[in-house]
Amino acid sequence: MKAYEVQAGFGLDKLVQVERPDPVPGPMQVRVRVKATSLNSRDLMMVEGRYNPRQKLPLVPNSDGAGVVDAVGPGVTRVKPGDRVMSLFAQAWSAGAPTRAAQVSTLGGPLDGALADTVLLHEDGAVPTPAYLSDEEAATLPCAAVTAWSALVTHGAIKAGDTVLLQGTGGVSIFALQIARLMGARIIITSSHDAKLARARTLGAHDGINYVTTPDWDKAARALTGGVGVDHVVEVGGAETFEKSLRAVRPGGTVSVIGVLSGGAGAVPLTPILMQNLRVQGIFVGHRQSFEALNRAFTLHAVRPVVDRVFDFSEARAAFEHLKSGAHFGKVVIRVA
Repeated sequence: MKAYEVQAGFGLDKLVQVERPDPVPGPMQVRVRVKATSLNSRDLMMVEGRYNPRQKLPLVPNSDGAGVVDAVGPGVTRVKPGDRVMSLFAQAWSAGAPTRAAQVSTLGGPLDGALADTVLLHEDGAVPTPAYLSDEEAATLPCAAVTAWSALVTHGAIKAGDTVLLQGTGGVSIFALQIARLMGARIIITSSHDAKLARARTLGAHDGINYVTTPDWDKAARALTGGVGVDHVVEVGGAETFEKSLRAVRPGGTVSVIGVLSGGAGAVPLTPILMQNLRVQGIFVGHRQSFEALNRAFTLHAVRPVVDRVFDFSEARAAFEHLKSGAHFGKVVIRVA
């Protein structure tokens, strides 16, 4: 099998293509021939050593993959050879609250991930691919789409008529836009590029705020709601945006923390959380049950993921560089086979 490993230290220059023996599935395992893998900010941070500097190397990165089952181990009943499947981010998390076992069962660190032409998954961690999606599209769902679904539906209990504030136009935010539209919500989205805001409107966003020309985007969001504040914020920015998210949300509203693009350390302003009766919810992607619910909704409405660009397997490093540049809109994908 062919794979990419982070070797001998962190950094994109340490990402090298290697050959490994084909793995043999053990009890309850399935072997998947990977057709496509998508990139998340977590994957880039993992490669660069910013996500977990103590991660053991070598590591095959990438949490998201889609492909075809070609062999199964003893006891497997969920899937069979020939089935199209997607990877579940936390292989040991089927439903309910996350556990320590779930937290250490994540692909792309600490477990080897999907930047390879072959991967072993637990049978519970192989989720059937919706028939209408290509492998490149399906490979975008396991982290970004499930995270957005968990934030707005599983935990956020979004309702028709709610107002949702989304930060940026990366993978999670664009999936959140599509999900919020499905649920009948009003959507406000931010970006540093007017062209991206215009494109977001074509997908169903109702309002856009350029946070470069309007640095007080929290005040702008409140103004768009008549001074009340938004019902939900999907917080991807981290330390530099968190306080403004708290100011943008209405009393009793929800801030779903799913990213740390500007850093994960900072002072936490407790007073507005307390005085405004806010709910701050951390989102650790999501369990299989949420993934399956997402797939049902997307299939019913034929929602197609927004794929920014597809790179060949030999261009893996260039794909990471493209993600790092921030030029993308939606998801960056690598075609493996």
